Amino acid sequence: MMGRPVRRDVAMTGEISLRGVVLPVGGIKEKVRAAQRGGIGTIMLPVRNMPDIEDIPADARSLLRFVALETVDDALAGALEAQQ
Repeated sequence: MMGRPVRRDVAMTGEISLRGVVLPVGGIKEKVRAAQRGGIGTIMLPVRNMPDIEDIPADARSLLRFVALETVDDALAGALEAQQ
């Protein structure tokens, strides 16, 4: 879409509204643990799901970087490789 590849070390979850707002979803703990097992280091979550990371064991949390998303623009900025 933008001619830029998606970063390979990033996973994200959420629902995007018609206005581009990233809405919360369920199953955060399970999704984060699965991403970590898959070698992902950065997890992008809806801002309203950020309190859910407290459910993830501290040892796993310490190995991950969490990015809060409010809009689809935030998701694109964090997920796409830098322009060359």
